[in-house]
Amino acid sequence: MQGLNAIEAQLARVLSFFPRVDTKVGGLFTVNSAVLTISALNVQAGDLKQWYIAVPAALLVLGLIAPYTFLYRCNFPDLEGGQGSLIYFAAIQNRTETNFKNEYNAISDADYRADMLGQIWRNSHILCAKYRAIAMAIRISLATLLPFAIFLVMAAIEHTRMPVLGH
Repeated sequence: MQGLNAIEAQLARVLSFFPRVDTKVGGLFTVNSAVLTISALNVQAGDLKQWYIAVPAALLVLGLIAPYTFLYRCNFPDLEGGQGSLIYFAAIQNRTETNFKNEYNAISDADYRADMLGQIWRNSHILCAKYRAIAMAIRISLATLLPFAIFLVMAAIEHTRMPVLGH
């Protein structure tokens, strides 16, 4: 049987991966927001009447909506599970403060270890969902770079100027 120190170390290892995912979320959100801003700076209302601008623009918009959806899922994963846990925050919130204190003080060592293992399992599921979401967001964002580049080139040709990349 694993000792409590080993179980706590495993939980800490699992939890240490969450900031890595969240850093990627912030970075990708920033990149996609920059793509959206640069696109908005380079389009004029009449441009969308031109198919060679409208088509890449539509692909660009769709290519930004999807990653934003996956970034949202990554930031707000499904927190269901951990019923009855005295460790999992989503389960703790369902108790009154007094009930939580009383149940926590009454837990046996074996039940505490089992709850900790359940916490490792639940957080691993949440982490995997976050990784899958950020991976999909990155892939779609990369695929969106081609319509973005085509859009910028076509808008630049239409206006006979270099694309505006910010102020």
